[in-house]
Amino acid sequence: MRLKRLNIGRWLLLALAALWLVPLLWVAVTAFRPRQIALSPSFSLDFTLDNFATVWAAAPFAQYYANTLLIVAGVYAVQMATATMAAFAFARVEFRGKQLVFLLFLVQIMVPPDVLIFPNYSVLKELSLLDTKLGIMMPYFASAFGIFLLRQMFKTIPAELDEAATVEGYSKWNILWKIYFPLARPSYIAFGLVSVSYHWNNFLWPLIVTNSVENRPLTVGLAIFAQSFEIGAQWTEVSAATLLVITPLMVAFILFQKQFMNSFIHSGIK
Repeated sequence: MRLKRLNIGRWLLLALAALWLVPLLWVAVTAFRPRQIALSPSFSLDFTLDNFATVWAAAPFAQYYANTLLIVAGVYAVQMATATMAAFAFARVEFRGKQLVFLLFLVQIMVPPDVLIFPNYSVLKELSLLDTKLGIMMPYFASAFGIFLLRQMFKTIPAELDEAATVEGYSKWNILWKIYFPLARPSYIAFGLVSVSYHWNNFLWPLIVTNSVENRPLTVGLAIFAQSFEIGAQWTEVSAATLLVITPLMVAFILFQKQFMNSFIHSGIK
């Protein structure tokens, strides 16, 4: 009976996965089809790369890629440093009110980022950082989720390593970066995938604070491209542009999915 239930659950998951793949497959097929037969219900073996050439020439996607890579890498680099230090403090450093402060950090996970758009915009305006890459990145330099994930991972590391390192004359700073940081590599990969995917797909905040091509990320560039007068409802070009935007993220997840799952298992997150 239990085996039967497992088989039913497995087939249900496969059906849901197949359903999820339908829009992706439609976009992929449409991106490679000639415009004249793109929406034709009949199947043909006519495929072309002209749609991608048209998209690349019609909009500055190279600039959008460069902007997005800089934003994603910059945010993750700062998040990794701030989350590492905060997580180590919550996991191994004793100070008054630690549990209360940690709860305040966890509350931030439940606050939608969109709620903070107006105050963040006001702060950036006062700092003259509107329409800048730094302005896009600044509200995300600290991550409550990253702190929580790394704290859970750090707590699984035996405290005896701290004692041995202290005997050897290591400071807490050296213990953090020479012991905890290397041992928590799977969690950094998992957090990196979460952070990169979120900021790669982030749309509303960059749309509000950017006005120039020099600072727009891929998501905003794709939206403007899809709504432009020249493109209109030409689904082949729009599908090709969409595929250009999402492919790097899909490849990264496929390459690191094993580390992604293992990190959550080792961190004790169910």
